[in-house]
Amino acid sequence: MRGAGIRRATIGILLLPLLTTGCGLFPASGPYSPDIMAYSGGADAPYELVPLSSRVTSALSRRGGLSGVGAFSDKPPAPDIRLGVGDVVAVTVFEAQAGGLFIPLQAASRPGNFIQIPNQSVDRAGNITVPYAGQVRAAGRTVPEVQNDIVAKLRNRAIEPQVVISIAEQRSNLVSVMGDVNNPQKFALSLPGERILDSIARAGGPKNQGWQTFVTLQRRGHKQTIGFNRLIAEPENNINVLPGDTIYVFSEQQTFLAFGATGQQGQFNFDQDRLSLAEAVAKAGGLIDGQADPRTVFVYRVEPIEFLAELGVDVSRFGNTRSVPVIYWANFGDPAGYFLATETPVQNKDVLYISNAATVDFTKFLNFVRTMVATAHEGFQLRNTINVVR
Repeated sequence: MRGAGIRRATIGILLLPLLTTGCGLFPASGPYSPDIMAYSGGADAPYELVPLSSRVTSALSRRGGLSGVGAFSDKPPAPDIRLGVGDVVAVTVFEAQAGGLFIPLQAASRPGNFIQIPNQSVDRAGNITVPYAGQVRAAGRTVPEVQNDIVAKLRNRAIEPQVVISIAEQRSNLVSVMGDVNNPQKFALSLPGERILDSIARAGGPKNQGWQTFVTLQRRGHKQTIGFNRLIAEPENNINVLPGDTIYVFSEQQTFLAFGATGQQGQFNFDQDRLSLAEAVAKAGGLIDGQADPRTVFVYRVEPIEFLAELGVDVSRFGNTRSVPVIYWANFGDPAGYFLATETPVQNKDVLYISNAATVDFTKFLNFVRTMVATAHEGFQLRNTINVVR
């Protein structure tokens, strides 16, 4: 009996440091929830902890689930198609009667008193040439403006001249559509004007599903990107195309990572246009019963500092940085937490982490104690066996 007491005392002394140092010595798939919640808010904290609330969820939902992908800010009216260098035009000059500058007297019986000048390109200087009118500025002007200019130059020489210009080939007002479309090409804008979806349709439409297709518009040295489905759902983003625009259509699988007390860990595809936090947890196998702490569901993300300010977060401690690491904290232990999760969109490359319950670490500690006791007991038995043999 005395030997057993000594063994228990010895084991207790060995386990005493574990009891005083906490659970940090035991294996875990991520940080402990008390560490996450205690580390935020200080002056030196490298991230901001934001509990999900109706206000936060509403702001996240309005912004949508595509990080760095927003609405088009430049929404111009349909452009006036103007002539440019390289455009091929046909000029036809009409006179009121024969015997004028272009129509001889003997041609009085011909049908129509007009003459058609051979097709010509707008030269590098931006001009076209019309007999008896000389060089006429064409580049940067509309067709009616050029017609009126020619009429003014011929008025004192021809008999009530009228001029009609038609564009035989347009080479300046071009739009390029490339990437994951069925027929990438460069084409001229139609005179009535067209919108982004019209241009994509002219290029054969996108190759892939709308929820994984994105559209980048490059215009005057700037570019913006938007989801294809958003172009369809929000007509205000289906903006007019301007000459010189480049539309790039590409596909990218949206993914998120899941760690901790989930049924499955790893990388998961969205496979849909909008994925809520509740759906993401379900895709990862849900919370493991007997391991997960439903009160500590965390989403790791980097947010623009302006967005955090909109949420009412004091961002002064982050200085001049433009992006701030954020951990959104959802409480699935609260019945309302699931409603908030269904309205909270997950963004591409989010990290979902579900912490273990405190009892899990206690269970690990008890298993460790059992292992230590069993090992010590076997050691004492081996020593006694050796003494008996001797």
